[in-house]
Amino acid sequence: MTTSDAPALLPDPRCDVVHIGIVSISDRASSGTYEDKGLPALRDWLNQALYNPWQAHSRLIPDEQALISQTLIELADAGCSLILTTGGTGPALRDVTPEATLAVADKEMPGFGEQMRQISLRFVPTAILSRQVAVIRGKSLIINLPGQPKSIQETLGGLKDAEGKQLVDGIFAAVPYCIDLIGGPYLETRDAFCKAFRPKNAVQSRRV
Repeated sequence: MTTSDAPALLPDPRCDVVHIGIVSISDRASSGTYEDKGLPALRDWLNQALYNPWQAHSRLIPDEQALISQTLIELADAGCSLILTTGGTGPALRDVTPEATLAVADKEMPGFGEQMRQISLRFVPTAILSRQVAVIRGKSLIINLPGQPKSIQETLGGLKDAEGKQLVDGIFAAVPYCIDLIGGPYLETRDAFCKAFRPKNAVQSRRV
């Protein structure tokens, strides 16, 4: 399944337009056995996080390694600076998302997977079974996320206390600067929701 849809929140037109691939990988959801929740979760989180106008390039596909790799290549070749996948990262026989992702990589970025597991371990000991990876292909950053909407939100945004103070950074804090470094557009985040980190000499906000 393929869709392309604009964000619901009003973006800042001074920011760069960003093309983002969002891919939900599930045999049952792609066959219509149950409603996919991965794509709506990704879309909603990005709408809240980004000031940039962004275009979603959405895919809902089964757990087929060759198809996953092909989809990632197509999205990267189409100019998606960021590609987020959800699902297929556990130890089950049909979980092949990490293998499909590594197969198309120019560089592996292990810190993303390490941080996601550290976040998830605060909730469940079975987080050690997750195999999320992140890679760079050309000028695209590709990140495997967990399959559950709650886990997607936690790993992207991190953990906050009851007063909203950041306890643990989510992985998205490092995404904009990573995309800077590989030659992509300048991503700006809504700091109250998810504050991106850049070295001071790399800050070039278009909103000021």
